[in-house]
Amino acid sequence: MQEIKAAITRLPLEEQAALIADLCGWTDDDWDRRMKADAKAGKFVELSRQA
Repeated sequence: MQEIKAAITRLPLEEQAALIADLCGWTDDDWDRRMKADAKAGKFVELSRQA
């Protein structure tokens, strides 16, 4: 079990979130799909720079 937990922590955050969603049976709703599309389109680049 410890090896699995350690392996999960080495995953990129996006992959960790996807794994958790799969294990918990969560599905993306409209907001999640929109956020992912906006991120792929680069709409958060300037916000990331400012942060």
